[in-house]
Amino acid sequence: MSTALVTGASAGLGAEFARQLAAAGHDLVLVARDEARLTALAADLQRDHGVRAEVLPADLVTDEGLAAVRARIEQAADPVTVLVNNAGYGIPTDFVDTALADEQRMLQLLVEVPMALSHVAIPVFAGRGGGHIVNVSSVAGFIPRGTYGAAKAWLTSFSRWANTRYRSRGVVVTAVCPGLVRTEFHGRMKVDTRNVPGFAWLDAPLVVREGLAAAFAGRAVVVPSKRYRTVVALSKALPDRLMAAAGRLGH
Repeated sequence: MSTALVTGASAGLGAEFARQLAAAGHDLVLVARDEARLTALAADLQRDHGVRAEVLPADLVTDEGLAAVRARIEQAADPVTVLVNNAGYGIPTDFVDTALADEQRMLQLLVEVPMALSHVAIPVFAGRGGGHIVNVSSVAGFIPRGTYGAAKAWLTSFSRWANTRYRSRGVVVTAVCPGLVRTEFHGRMKVDTRNVPGFAWLDAPLVVREGLAAAFAGRAVVVPSKRYRTVVALSKALPDRLMAAAGRLGH
């Protein structure tokens, strides 16, 4: 099997991508800022699945961190042929109340980083006979959802185009667009989700399972679960003001 590099692998969807890829026999390169959590996850994956799990601590919004990950993708030894662009976060405050530097940092992580990693991965993967790029986007990209949704809309659009453009060279690019997922995402933003109904939440294993299945089937976009595919369909028919109101519930 191949080696998969997962960004934001220390928790949430990133850790679940690592677990499911390891269970399928892929070796792993785990990328995040939290070296201690990466090391613990690597030990679990090696013990449970008999795969190699390499730890690569990096802050992707620094030049040094991004360069280190790009260099690992280019590395000929233990070549990476699966890239999961998962690292990201949201901002709970209103756009005009948020410091510009904070908005720019989020945009950098959600757009510039996956673009930069895809820019190196696509020709490298094509030269190795093929590969897969999985971009963790969001249902927020289909509805009016502030700068977070705008960034995710870019990522989904990019994935659709890149899959069409480079699939003939063996490189599949897939946007995985979940809705609300039970992870640390909202807790880290200190967002109160107690009023969000239980049916709105997805479990991380389902999101990753459907995402990987779509990627390995060559699809450009997948929206996990029927309930959120319905949301996306409604977003094309209902007024923006209604969809924007619904989008305030969360991710």
